[in-house]
Amino acid sequence: MILLIDYQYFSPIMYYKSLFNLLHVKLEQYETYQKMSFRNRAIISCANGLINLSVPLKDGRNQRSIIKDVQIDNKAKWQSSHWKSIVSCYNKSPWFEFYKDELMLLFEKRFDFLVDWDLACFEWVVDKLGLEVEMSFTETYQPHYGEEVMDFRNKLLPKNYQDFEPVVYRQVFEKGRGFIPNLSILDLLFCEGKRAKELLAPHN
Repeated sequence: MILLIDYQYFSPIMYYKSLFNLLHVKLEQYETYQKMSFRNRAIISCANGLINLSVPLKDGRNQRSIIKDVQIDNKAKWQSSHWKSIVSCYNKSPWFEFYKDELMLLFEKRFDFLVDWDLACFEWVVDKLGLEVEMSFTETYQPHYGEEVMDFRNKLLPKNYQDFEPVVYRQVFEKGRGFIPNLSILDLLFCEGKRAKELLAPHN
């Protein structure tokens, strides 16, 4: 079975849960850019509530470009701002020190295209989770695929990301606000570290 997914920026936990027990992941690079998605957004949790990390784009979020051609607006110091938010939210989490140096290097590297940034984030997470993922990329846009493809494009969105069955774990600010499902995968990694893979795996 092939999993067909869209590019996302440190996407919700459910995105990575969907990778298990699949032989191949295909990334959609010929769709038209969709606003109100996780393509340029990640949601993290801080003491005062949720924070939306949003990557600024040239021509804004209303553009109609093919996703592989969407460019990042690097005039805004977004990487520095996002990194400061991540540090502020997670510097006291159990596994932040374990991951922070490598992750900081990622935020210090310039990216001009959104797909390159999203792919770098995806590959970083896959490596930290210890997943063996065979990847390929679409060469044209096809609205429909055969039964051998599980089409997960546009299934996980900011409007519904909390509706999926959650992976339950102990969160940094859970005592004060309760458990928040399907935050960015960074939340799971910082809270559970190497146990994250075990929590994501299907349990029969």
